[in-house]
Amino acid sequence: MSSANPTITIYGAYWCPDCRRAKQFLGEHQIAYTWVDIEQDPAAAAFVEGVNGGNQTVPTLLYSDGSAETNPSIGQVKAKLEALSA
Repeated sequence: MSSANPTITIYGAYWCPDCRRAKQFLGEHQIAYTWVDIEQDPAAAAFVEGVNGGNQTVPTLLYSDGSAETNPSIGQVKAKLEALSA
């Protein structure tokens, strides 16, 4: 994987270990992403709630095709990135 892959927005919170895991994976694979802390951005929190049935479940990843995944495994992220790169 490389920086040529589609970008991702990670909606999360600083205290979230799964958010750190997602950021670490993307960083290690040089995949561009944008970090949005939902505790600092009310619009981001509202987006996450809208995607997750009213819950602020993080991480919520938004992909370049407009789809979102909530707390995906690394395998799910890899599969999505491969599909977007195809």
